[in-house]
Amino acid sequence: NNFTNMSEGATIRTRKFMTNRLLCRKQMIVDVLHPGKATVAKTDVREKLARMYKTTPDVIFCFGFKTKFGGGKTTGFGLIYDSLDFAKKFEPKYRLIRHGVAEKLQRAGRKQRKERKNRQKKVRGTKKAKVGTGKK
Repeated sequence: NNFTNMSEGATIRTRKFMTNRLLCRKQMIVDVLHPGKATVAKTDVREKLARMYKTTPDVIFCFGFKTKFGGGKTTGFGLIYDSLDFAKKFEPKYRLIRHGVAEKLQRAGRKQRKERKNRQKKVRGTKKAKVGTGKK
């Protein structure tokens, strides 16, 4: 078990530490003890883990934090990748977007997409593209 005292008075502990060579990362369960205080931000947890494992916060991904009933203890999951390239390769898109590494795809609303699809079904050939852009 590794300990880190935070400036605010919260403690970070890691357990079930495992080195996952196939996914080029270290993975662990992260326990945050913060009696009498609000749940600690994931950015703070990342910075503290970076200090503990002598790496940079950009390759650390923390998620799945649940606060125990009554507060004071939060448990989540932490991944530390060997490099940012491996993180980009193996992490799911949504976590990369949360992290600020990837950009979110901008799409039309679900209803608009469906309405457009149904309008396109009514025409044939090259007219389909015209239907998509504006009302016919």
